[in-house]
Amino acid sequence: MSGESLLIILLVGLIAGWLAGQLVRGTGFGIIGDLVIGIIGAFIGGWLLPQLGIHIGLGLVGAIINATIGALLLLLIIKLVRDQGGWGRGWRGRWGGWAGRWNRRW
Repeated sequence: MSGESLLIILLVGLIAGWLAGQLVRGTGFGIIGDLVIGIIGAFIGGWLLPQLGIHIGLGLVGAIINATIGALLLLLIIKLVRDQGGWGRGWRGRWGGWAGRWNRRW
């Protein structure tokens, strides 16, 4: 792998991670977090989209779109697992917190 191809992979990962962070949460995850999410998303998008018969195209723009779609899927899965399916409410927001209810009764 040449230095140029590594630089392109890092650039695509950074852009895709930043775009996915903006779309899912409204803010980025920092330069390292965006890079990691974008690179993992590129692998997910590169594997999943051809399996579904979706071909974005070639070139840098196609790679960024492909990686961004994969990063979005990754972030949505992380969000579902972290929030136990509550889409941002979490355990306490969904049930009001069991400790809060017990304290109000006594």
